[in-house]
Amino acid sequence: MKAVNTGKPILLILVCTAICMGTAIALVYTKHESRKLFIELERLAADRDELNIEWGQLQIEQSTWATNGRIEQVATDDLKLIRPPSTEIYVIEEK
Repeated sequence: MKAVNTGKPILLILVCTAICMGTAIALVYTKHESRKLFIELERLAADRDELNIEWGQLQIEQSTWATNGRIEQVATDDLKLIRPPSTEIYVIEEK
């Protein structure tokens, strides 16, 4: 009669169990990290959208401040500039 070695099947079962547990833990960790990164991505996309809205508003504000009427108003009110009479305006043409 041969003696049956029961150590190898138990060792194999323990190794397979350890590998399954390690893979399960790695899967849970990876899924958790994936969710965290997705939440961060959504937050950054919202920030980007807010910045795009602010950029559009700033462009509108800049175009408003740069209109000819606004510049003339600042020149007359703040800088006390006056428009010269038409007799004092000379046009210089380049030849």
